[in-house]
Amino acid sequence: MQRSKRSIDYQFVPRPIAVLADDYPPGFHDPKHRHVRAQLVYAISGVTILSTHDASYVAPPQRAIWIPPGVEHEVRCRGRVQIRTLYIAADAAPDLPRNCQVFEVSNLLRELILAATELPVEYALEGRDARVMALILDEIRLARRIPLHVPMPINQRLARICQTILADPAQHDVLDAWASAAAMGRRTFTRTFRRETGMSFATWRQQVRLVDALARIATGHSVTSAALDVGYNSPSAFAAMFRRTFGVSPTHYVISEPTSAIPPD
Repeated sequence: MQRSKRSIDYQFVPRPIAVLADDYPPGFHDPKHRHVRAQLVYAISGVTILSTHDASYVAPPQRAIWIPPGVEHEVRCRGRVQIRTLYIAADAAPDLPRNCQVFEVSNLLRELILAATELPVEYALEGRDARVMALILDEIRLARRIPLHVPMPINQRLARICQTILADPAQHDVLDAWASAAAMGRRTFTRTFRRETGMSFATWRQQVRLVDALARIATGHSVTSAALDVGYNSPSAFAAMFRRTFGVSPTHYVISEPTSAIPPD
């Protein structure tokens, strides 16, 4: 079997793991779809934003998004994105997560994924090829989960408010204005929002700003400009909240691209 750029061609490969390698231009949008197999979407460069009906997930370079089989999702790209997607058969890893998650990609897992793209699509089921694929599954099981996502409400009025904020996190409208826009009283708005997302509206909006800023930093913006762009007046306050939320400073996501990752023009 020859390598393809179509995901459908990898869903029924007679191997536990199938690997698709593709590059996407800035602003690329892949509309809602789903796959038979589970996916690990790994970005070598650029930022991948994946949305499902109940959350939005962000993967900066050297992170990956896990998507269980059958989950409807859409993908948007910030910057030029080099994606390596692993399609994993359900019976190959029944103990892997049943919900979408963002993973840290270890140096070992990164090299294994890159090695897997060089193997034949129908790689040998014994020997080195099989061991590379088996070790990939082990590394995915051990990968550290990171909270680079924001939950989305099911209520359509709340969902529209959230989409508006996701499009422009710097908005400073007060809670009462958002409740009015949703045609709800303040009390109903706050109760419904917490019930459907598991967090307060203020906490949710803060998470959106931090995740959006992270995506900006990972595509070349300075920490200061990212903080100001998402609505923070003080870069130091932004840095403190970022560290409190993610456990690392914003500069942790300023990543030098591997020189071999992007071919010269």
